Amino acid sequence: MIILGIETSCDDTAAAVLRGGTEIVSNVISSQEAYHAKYGGIVPEIASRRHQENIIPVITEALDRAGITLDAVDGIAVTRGPGLIGSLLVGINVAKAIAWSRGLPLVGINHLEGHVLAPHLAGPVPVPNVTLVVSGGHTSLYHVTAIGSYALLGCTRDDAAGEAFDKVAKMLGLGYPGGVVIDRLAAQGDTEAIRFPRPMLNEDSHEFSFSGLKTAVRTYIAGCGAEALTGESLHNLAASFQEAVVDILVEKTIRAAHQAGVEAVAVSGGVACNSRLRLRITERSAREGLDVFLPPPVLCTDNAAMIALAGFHRIARGVPFPYDLNATSRLPL
Repeated sequence: MIILGIETSCDDTAAAVLRGGTEIVSNVISSQEAYHAKYGGIVPEIASRRHQENIIPVITEALDRAGITLDAVDGIAVTRGPGLIGSLLVGINVAKAIAWSRGLPLVGINHLEGHVLAPHLAGPVPVPNVTLVVSGGHTSLYHVTAIGSYALLGCTRDDAAGEAFDKVAKMLGLGYPGGVVIDRLAAQGDTEAIRFPRPMLNEDSHEFSFSGLKTAVRTYIAGCGAEALTGESLHNLAASFQEAVVDILVEKTIRAAHQAGVEAVAVSGGVACNSRLRLRITERSAREGLDVFLPPPVLCTDNAAMIALAGFHRIARGVPFPYDLNATSRLPL
């Protein structure tokens, strides 16, 4: 079965061709970072307009790279939420048009399910497991008991981890998106230079909170002045902040795995590209006797291959959505 996946939940226009539920034949992503950087964050109206310009060329490129035409496609999978409503509607309307005109099954996919399944694209992942989805918009822990069966263990009460990275980067004058820059600066800093708080770390809960940590960084910068934003001080601040976030993510993921009685953990979402998180979760899992599964960075960020995979399983189970599928900005998994 060949599935065409389409993803437009936020600011990346993506299309992918997946064969047999395991083989990524093509995976095309068009980023809008350059358009939003000067605003310090994503502007929904700009995002939706860019999707309108990019969606057909991106789908065409995905088919060309796969060496096929729409005649070879067996089903369409498209993100229906959560996300920016204007962005979602672009992908959904194009997906509906293709599916209706060719009589193909159409499935609407929860963006979060795509992230949960992304590690499976890199190789077999044991089920059950505990999966951490950590990105600019989400920080959630799921107990995955089967493909298509997910129990939310806990999520953030305020900022997502990726949002905290971007906001701290803005405080430091590092531009947008800030997670990659903080990761690079932190590599040359001392993780113990500043002891930032670890909100909710010691609570018997699988929930997260990062707004207090963000405020602590702002207070520290205000107290130190401009000297905190240059040279060694900047590297140490970045390293110390990043370490606080990683401590929370790693500890809560491992704790959830033990409480759920699973032997494997997986991490996905844009923050799963962070080098410190990948190192720490790998080391801690090994010490705790857990297997860990981390997809390559291109499958951590928003992509259509993960949407195609979720679509493959739904179409195989015979659960397509009708052609009046609509977008949903808030959609729990």
